[in-house]
Amino acid sequence: MRKFFISIFMASSVLCWADDVRVSSPDGNLVVTVSDAGGRLVYSATLGNKQMLAPSALGLQTSLGDLTKELTIYESQASTINSSYQMRGTKASSNTYNANTLLLKVRNKDGVKFRMQFQVSNNDIAFRYLMTRQTIKRREYKRVRILSELSSFNFADGTTTFISPQIGPETGWEQTKPSYEEEYSNDAPMNKASQYGHGYIFPALFHLPNGWALVSETGVSGGYCGSHLSDYQVGSGFTVTYPDKGENNGFGTEFAAIPLPGETPWRTITLGETLKPIVETTISYDVVEPRYNASTNYKPGRYTWSWLLWQDNSVNYDDQVKFIDLASTMGFEYCLVDNWWDTQIGRDRIEELSRYAQSKGVNLLLWYNSNGFWNDAPQTPRNCMNTAIAREREMKWLQSIGVKGIKVDFFGGDKQQTMQLYEDILTDANRYGLQVVFHGCTMPRGWERMYPNFVASEAVLASENLFFGEGATIREGFDLTLHPFCRNATASMDWGGIIMNKYMSRDNKSRHTRKTTDIFELASGITMQTSVQCVAMQPNNLNELPQFEMDYLRQLPTTWSETRFIDGYPGKYVVLARKATNGHWYIAGLNAQKEPINLSINLSDFESNLSKVLIDNKKGQPVQTALKTDKTGKVKVTIQPNGGLVIY
Repeated sequence: MRKFFISIFMASSVLCWADDVRVSSPDGNLVVTVSDAGGRLVYSATLGNKQMLAPSALGLQTSLGDLTKELTIYESQASTINSSYQMRGTKASSNTYNANTLLLKVRNKDGVKFRMQFQVSNNDIAFRYLMTRQTIKRREYKRVRILSELSSFNFADGTTTFISPQIGPETGWEQTKPSYEEEYSNDAPMNKASQYGHGYIFPALFHLPNGWALVSETGVSGGYCGSHLSDYQVGSGFTVTYPDKGENNGFGTEFAAIPLPGETPWRTITLGETLKPIVETTISYDVVEPRYNASTNYKPGRYTWSWLLWQDNSVNYDDQVKFIDLASTMGFEYCLVDNWWDTQIGRDRIEELSRYAQSKGVNLLLWYNSNGFWNDAPQTPRNCMNTAIAREREMKWLQSIGVKGIKVDFFGGDKQQTMQLYEDILTDANRYGLQVVFHGCTMPRGWERMYPNFVASEAVLASENLFFGEGATIREGFDLTLHPFCRNATASMDWGGIIMNKYMSRDNKSRHTRKTTDIFELASGITMQTSVQCVAMQPNNLNELPQFEMDYLRQLPTTWSETRFIDGYPGKYVVLARKATNGHWYIAGLNAQKEPINLSINLSDFESNLSKVLIDNKKGQPVQTALKTDKTGKVKVTIQPNGGLVIY
């Protein structure tokens, strides 16, 4: 077999008809090989000379022709990327991206051309397809429909999964799904059929026989559809799959349509022999660019939220005053007023409530239904976010009364038309200085960098389920020790609450109990990442919590300049270090197991501001102690079952 190695240290353009083309990471440890042998385009990857990704398919089905077979690589070009950028709202606000790139020009037997672009950084692979204008049989084509994608991820036998099933359209409560709110597997075999027969959502975490892989996509804008993964197929693995035709109430296309020249979103793979590269990856943001400038200096912070435990009846003027006062007492920046505020409080009194909040040093966030027609969710306000005219009127009013953000709920799937709605809401909101949180929605795909007023999305089986049923409280430990390795590793996540009530009720005496300790909940405010974090305290907590817990919550940061993985295993336990943008380090740990875990944590790499330890005693009761390390800078700790750890 003829082979050709492309220099990755300087830009080059080479005409070739090579079976294999390779590009490696800057440190040379990660190598991607692309082949056109037999007319099929496939790629594979090794890390440290160990195969991590078996030969996996590439290709597209398009309105211009079949770009999956009888293909030839006829030209290749290599270069390097060295860039740096800043963001406010992710796990690493200041990033440097160094990668080697490979651009392949490919054509099929009919002369239809496309390009494959690979960018390989240390531990990360990103690739996408580029389509150019071209003349085929004397006709110039200026647009194309991408009907399906053959891109696949083929892992070795013995690989296990931490993945969540995609659910079918117009399912769930009031036909509001799919909304990325299904349970994740726990070291399940790859060949286990998906629960609903629709494959799996991004991100997807795989435990390989010799390491780990995190698969996702990024850079999805209003110009393309969102994707997910198929069920596993022996020999080919998991394949990129486009939305179900029934999503968005059947309106819109299940494929993508783009002008030429144009490109697909990036498919990303993070590979590691350990979990450290998985947790610390920034590839979701490295390969995208801002789509507009921020209209104002958006403020991170914490918010109170009555609805989580007090539910719909709490959306009245007097109860919202209680949560505004709570936010003010704690020094939190925001209070979220949830659904039905337009009917249960009224617009005139919302203006009054906003003025009251501002007098207390707090700003309101308001909830909206995204509808439209794509599901039957009855909550109001409705028909305020689904058209440009409605958004213009509503957002101008929100700005005039001092509201600083919106939470928009209940979307219709991943079609290109729905992605355009997300982008339109974000773009319009930016004109009026509004931050945006999405719920009942898809996973964000690089949006923190692409849209500077985007905060986070739910896109997870979130905290509200702790109220709805005891099963979710039992599962909370698993969920919150899993997401730092997958869902929250790729994008900000609005879990919706550091919950301090012992009981899932307004009176804190009835219904089922929270199964995690106070310190677990406090630590989750660090292990969960979003720039506007929900602290789901209740007014009664002001008289119930120890003073040191209150002091901690009052100073809890929400924006980070750096994240480091210390220890853990998905669904069992996690220990992270985050450096706040104010320069202070925080170490947080969660234990979801039935037994205590004993850890020795090396703190010598962190600045000396660390002085306090929050931890549970053997009875699960919260205690604060002074930090004491040994001569080597290590501290020994025991994290109790469903317990936590904070060092700050």
